[in-house]
Amino acid sequence: MSETLPSWPLFGLVDDIRPALARAAASKLPLALATIVDLDGGGPRPVGDQMSVTEDEVCGFLSGGCLEADVVTHARELLADSGPSRRLVYGQGSPWADIRLLCGARIEILLERIAPDDPALATLLQLTSARQPALWLTDGERRACGPANAPPQGWQGAFARPYDPQTRLIVMGGDPTALAIAALGVQNGFETTLVRPKGPVEPPPIPGVAYSRDDPAAAFPAIGLDPWTAVAVASHEAALDHEGLVAALPSKAFYVGALGARRRLEDRRSSLAAAGIAERDIDRMRAPIGLDIGGKAPFEIAVAVLAEITALRHAPSLAQAMRSSGSTSTTSPAAAAGAPAGRRSRASASANTATSEES
Repeated sequence: MSETLPSWPLFGLVDDIRPALARAAASKLPLALATIVDLDGGGPRPVGDQMSVTEDEVCGFLSGGCLEADVVTHARELLADSGPSRRLVYGQGSPWADIRLLCGARIEILLERIAPDDPALATLLQLTSARQPALWLTDGERRACGPANAPPQGWQGAFARPYDPQTRLIVMGGDPTALAIAALGVQNGFETTLVRPKGPVEPPPIPGVAYSRDDPAAAFPAIGLDPWTAVAVASHEAALDHEGLVAALPSKAFYVGALGARRRLEDRRSSLAAAGIAERDIDRMRAPIGLDIGGKAPFEIAVAVLAEITALRHAPSLAQAMRSSGSTSTTSPAAAAGAPAGRRSRASASANTATSEES
């Protein structure tokens, strides 16, 4: 019988299960790690996606709800009997004909028990804390982990799962639009910090958002501008936005967006050039910020910003083509579709088997 899960599967909103792994290790709890290692015929989740199960917590999801309860049942049994790893097959060739996959896929899942003191787990958590890409290797019984730039030696039958650092989002501003971008960033699993120079002493009332009152020249480097960082400059103050762009554009941040009207773009570029910012760095600026979805309300802009960030993470060439073609921040989707005037209608590497106008 499959485990009974909550009626509302909030556990499935978690895409990165490393925080759950860290909680289990800190609490000295063994965990069961379920990983999609093979997929045939499509499916809602890609190879490499994972669920983490302990005696009292479930994080992540592997389908649209078709098999999670059964996976958790097997995971809890594995935790109870400390037995060997298991291979769970759903769809074609599955021994559980009563579990139907509406997508028609065949999904193979590796389910393994990991002790809280597992050396590979400790390495993964250390690399996560240091914001270094990692490569996880496992065959269910043997595991290894190391930095992606010096990965552990693979072996026959080992499954390789890469991990990038968690996406970091820095939002500069304090108005409703900046707050909406920060709130949506946290909900999307980003490590989010709101920067409001000389702002209120009390932090923003948004759970999970860090806060800095420093100027961008001090705040941004202190938070960190690495290749997995996105910066949304949205203060509505021209001089402050300029400071933020001067601090962010020459950095390694993969995304730098600026809120503001298109008519101000050339003046903004001229000011940045006068401040010594190289043209190649100025060209990285996403301005006006976000994909053009036609909306101007705070959360509509936030959706546009998160959509553009997500597109750059998963399909950078597509994101650039969308902006270059005029489908972002130039022509509204409603206008492009011929809607009547006045109507308004954000890639991870795949896992594998290893053998070696105002926006």
